Amino acid sequence: MVPHLITALTGPINELEQRILDTTPAIERWFRLEWMEHTPPFYSSVDIRNAGFKLAPVDTNLFPGGWNNLTPQMMPLAVQAAMAAIEKICPEARNLLVVPEHHTRNPFYLANVVQLKRIFHQAGLNVRFGSLSADIKEPTMMQLPGGESLVIEPLIRTDRRLGLKDFDPCTILLNNDLSAGIPGILEDLHEQHLLPPLHAGWTVRRKSNHFKAYEEISKRFGKLLGIDPWLINPLFAQCDDINFPEGRGMECLSTHVDALLSRIRRKYKEYGINEKPFVMVKPDNGTYGMGVMTVHDAKELDTLSRKTKNKMSTTKDGQPLTEIIIQEGVLTNERIGGAVAEPVVYMMDRYVVGGFYRVHAERGVDENLNAPGASFEPLAFSDSGRLPQKGEIPGSSGPNRFYMYGVVARLAMLAASYELEATDPDAEVYD
Repeated sequence: MVPHLITALTGPINELEQRILDTTPAIERWFRLEWMEHTPPFYSSVDIRNAGFKLAPVDTNLFPGGWNNLTPQMMPLAVQAAMAAIEKICPEARNLLVVPEHHTRNPFYLANVVQLKRIFHQAGLNVRFGSLSADIKEPTMMQLPGGESLVIEPLIRTDRRLGLKDFDPCTILLNNDLSAGIPGILEDLHEQHLLPPLHAGWTVRRKSNHFKAYEEISKRFGKLLGIDPWLINPLFAQCDDINFPEGRGMECLSTHVDALLSRIRRKYKEYGINEKPFVMVKPDNGTYGMGVMTVHDAKELDTLSRKTKNKMSTTKDGQPLTEIIIQEGVLTNERIGGAVAEPVVYMMDRYVVGGFYRVHAERGVDENLNAPGASFEPLAFSDSGRLPQKGEIPGSSGPNRFYMYGVVARLAMLAASYELEATDPDAEVYD
């Protein structure tokens, strides 16, 4: 299944698809050389938007939930990638401790955690769950709607190690993005592997750093393919010291929105694109689709409603929103059953393991789809996402379209590895 693109401007994306298919050997060699120099994040997911004239990542998550949305056919790829990832980090690993999010009563999130357990169990590990929540004082069983259950236990910290009662893991996997800060219990664990590292959490991480790295990578990749990097790269700007309810920092925001919209208009004119440019204003750190708004004109910022200002005042876990990224809005012209959709690609180590479409019937082509009411449709990566098919007309083949998504997602994953290297507090410095 190739999702329907309602835009007539499918030319550039079909050309991009053809260019990627024709250059596959060079692309795979390019990635191979990059991974010799850089360490991929342990796992990641990338939200991609396909406008028909542009295909770009708009968000990269280093603590992906939603593993439960992968189909059973994708499991062998995920297990194989998990084996490769663990083998690199701790080949003698026997026990894996997973630290989930606080909102452990959410059945969808629990299903994601159970799926992670399934993947790592099949990769040969004993998997148990330890909670950072002070409410978990004894082993607690959580029931899932489908009849499955899992036990979440209180974490036990000794001088140098973290574990559970009668469970000493060599590796700790965080499925908690540390939006509320880095808990002391996770610091100074020098004897165990903590994945992803603490500086991958939103306490340290900034989207502007990520997209700065992605911009550099897209230029080099664009040169490899002989394409304008703008076709795969969302333009962006950044503002600090913002407070929407108090109106602080709005001049910075308004100036950057205006400048970015002008740059996008010039690009639209260059490519003959007859669409209205827009930007997305988002927290520079944070996730869950909170604190996000669409802006078509800087004048809109002068008349924000109190409701909008309040919505833009906090992010996940009630953290105040003070730093923002202004990102070029990329339309999603993909449709599934008439509803707008965007692909989300899942990776472990350096491998694409699957993905799904986030679908939202009540949202427009220029809106954030990561919102209540979204549903998920499987991506057909299962047997073909890594096996493009020669000779197919661009835009007609699922495997080719999904291979293209996988290439763009891996570019974003590579940008994340650059970003983590740049923000690593323990990085070795060579003069």
